[in-house]
Amino acid sequence: MTAPAAPAGAGPQDVPEPVFESVEDWVAGYFLPMFRRPVGGEFRWCPRWWAHPEAVSRLTALWRSWEAFRLEPTSGISDWYAGHLDHHLPILLGSRGPFFQCDPVSGHIDADPFPVEEIDYDALAADDGGAAAAEDGDTPGAGAVT
Repeated sequence: MTAPAAPAGAGPQDVPEPVFESVEDWVAGYFLPMFRRPVGGEFRWCPRWWAHPEAVSRLTALWRSWEAFRLEPTSGISDWYAGHLDHHLPILLGSRGPFFQCDPVSGHIDADPFPVEEIDYDALAADDGGAAAAEDGDTPGAGAVT
C-alpha cells in the first residue's frame, strides 16, 4: 500500500504552527477556561497539576491531539471530544484519578507509587522450567483427555 500523494505545493512550510507552544500554555489558555467543574466530591483538581506525572502525560496527549483535530474543518473538534477528551476527562478529574488526594483546602498531596520488588530471575527461571515441562507432557495429568 502506498501513502496518498501530498497536495500540490504541500511541504514542511505548509504545516500550520500550533496554537499553543506547550502543554502549560494549552492548560492555561484553553483547558482551564473551557472545562469548568465544581471542585470537590466528584471532581478533583490540583493547582499543582504539573507535579502529577500521569496528569502531565494525559494533558499533553489531549493538547497534541487537540492541535491536530482543530485543523479538521467539519467534525474535528467533535471527534476530539468523543475520541480523546471524553475518555481522559473523567480519569483526570475523577475520585480515583491522579488528583485523588488533592483538594482546594489541603492543596497538593503526593501519591506514593505502587510498591515494587526487585526482579528475582532465579524464581522466574524456576517458573519457566515448570511451564516447559508441562508443554512437553512431563507433568502428571498432562496429555490425553479422559
